[in-house]
Parts: sequence; C-alpha cells; structure tokens
Amino acid sequence: MRPVPLDEYPIHQSPLSMAQVAATDRNFYDRCYFNAHDRTGEVFLVTGLGVYPNLGVTDAFATVRRGGEQWAVRFSDALDERSLEARVGGYRVEVVEPLRRVRVVCEPADGSVCFDLTWEGAFPAVLEDRHVLMSGPKAILDATRFAQVGGWSGTLSVAGEELRADPEVWVGSRDRSWGIRPVGDADPAGRLADEPLAGHWWVYAPLRFDDFGLLVIAQESADGTRTLNHATRVFPDGRVEQLGWPRVEIAYASGTRHPESARLHLTTPGGEPVVVEVETLTSVALSVGAGYGGDPDWTHGQWRGRDWTSSSTYRLDDPAITSRLPFATVDHVARATCGGAVGWGMFEHANVGRHDPSGFADWFATAP
Repeated sequence: MRPVPLDEYPIHQSPLSMAQVAATDRNFYDRCYFNAHDRTGEVFLVTGLGVYPNLGVTDAFATVRRGGEQWAVRFSDALDERSLEARVGGYRVEVVEPLRRVRVVCEPADGSVCFDLTWEGAFPAVLEDRHVLMSGPKAILDATRFAQVGGWSGTLSVAGEELRADPEVWVGSRDRSWGIRPVGDADPAGRLADEPLAGHWWVYAPLRFDDFGLLVIAQESADGTRTLNHATRVFPDGRVEQLGWPRVEIAYASGTRHPESARLHLTTPGGEPVVVEVETLTSVALSVGAGYGGDPDWTHGQWRGRDWTSSSTYRLDDPAITSRLPFATVDHVARATCGGAVGWGMFEHANVGRHDPSGFADWFATAP
C-alpha cells in the first residue's frame, strides 16, 4: 500500500489511507444522480456516475426519453485509484462550485446521447434522513444522501438532433448518495430465496417552486409500515422547515400501477396543512437502460472489463419493456401545485409486490 494524493487533504474519516473506505462491505458505493427536462414532457434525461471502491469499478450512464423511444449509453472501467476526479470513458462530472454548480459532460464514441450541461441549484441542498431498507435480518440499503432542485444550461444531442437547454425553462433535481446498496453481481440469496421481500412502496418527490423547494420521501413495507419519512421545505436563505408526516394519495391508471397523479398532505410546524397536487407526465423506468435493479442489460458496479462502453435504443411499446414496469422504480416528470404556486420536478415511485394501503394483494395485482 502507498499513500494516494487524497491523503494530502484533511478529509480522513478513519485511520486508513484514502485509498480505502472504512466499510468492508462489497456493496459500498458513492454516486451522483441528475435528471433534466423542459417542462413539456417531451424529453427527459436521467444520468449519473458511481464509484465502487471495494469492487474496483467506476461507471456512468445516461438515458434520454423522447416520445415512445429511449436512448441509453453506459461507461465502465477499473477504479485503480480514488481521486477528486469523477470521470469514466467519455463521461465526466466537474464540480464547479460545491453544492451550487456542477458541469456534466457525456461524449460517447457513437454520438447517440451527447451533452454538455451545467447544473445550478435554485436553493441550498438538503441533507435527507438516513435511508435504510431491510430484507429480513439484513440491511440491503444503508445510505446517506443530499438532494437539490435547480436548473440547466447547455446543449443535449439525441440521435443527432441538438436541443439547447435554457435555464429559464430546463429544470430538474440531483442527489449525491453514499453507503451500502446492492451493486455489481448479486449476492447469494440464501434464506431470502425462500423468504423474499413481500413488497416495497416508495415515493421520492423533489419539487421546485419559485420561492421554495420541496422534498418529500416516504418508504413503506408490504403492510404499510412507514420505514422512512422525510418532508422539508427549503428557502433561498437556507432555512429548512420540517413538514411533518407526509400522507400520500396516489391515483393509478386502471389495470396498471402507473401513478397518473398524487396528492401530498403535509403539515407546517404550526399545524397548518400544506397540500401539494402532483401530475405526472413522461417517465423513465430505472430498470430500462439506467442500470438500476432489474435492468437486464447492465447493473451498476458490474465488472465489464477496462474501458467498456455500450449503447441501446428502446421502443417503449415493446412488450419486453412494458412487462417490466410493474416491478420497477420509475422516475416521472412532475408538474405540481401548492397553495396556488406552480412547480416542477420529479415524482419517483415504486409499488412492487404487496402493498395493503394501495389494495395490491400480490406481485401481479393492479388498480381496478
């Protein structure tokens, strides 16, 4: 073992070189995530980069939906040394001003999805409550994350057509998370093969309004037990207001688990109700091209060799795609209203397996 350049900085968290992380869990990860859209529902970009120190892998992805088609590119390589540089293949993330401005560049050799976009936070970033998800006796997710809403400037090219991102129009959200979550090749199922997770319900809604940002998170088990709860409103001066225990009503399209709209019931510290109406527009399933759980083409942290890249195009009416949606986490472009104010952002939702409050008795139940 030799010291690495990061060891020069006073950032150590354990009596180890910065070449290592304190956690020995193979599933340790450190990732950034971004989404971008122009408020029309016509185009939606989801992208991110991750490092997996205990697997020796770094990777990135970008996927763009336009109408009924979706394009995806992925990059992966060996992680030989941890550093301040976030780059893999033709993809890089540059922190221009920490917690405020970030540049994201994607330049695949095939030119299918290219962009040079700069993110600027509209409000200060919010540190979320620690996220833990249990599967039987094992924590399969134990992570910390901060989130931020903001806007984009720059250019995005999809299949040769260039779009210009105007920061007065283009909005989105981003997060940075690190900790433990399933990455790379799957762990042996063991006992969980016979006693699998009965169901998982999840809502993640970062929303940007002119005068404030909202972040609502709720996670429930199959019987409706709330296992994660976060509702905050952040103001330009950095003040964060807690908004109680969110109650979420979701209207699903008949015969599906697609959330057409949602109503979020929040409460100020003084007891006043805050109601947020959410309408979903276009969407990206994170298991289609983005490498999240259930993606058959690629998984975050998976070793594919040095300097690996791939690209795909999907027809979203393909039965092979639509059949996966009831079992996926899906990011939706969201239009929201709150007290007469109109906001934009994302409504991320998963309702897989049994969820008693939704009336879904098993993995195949759908809305009436």
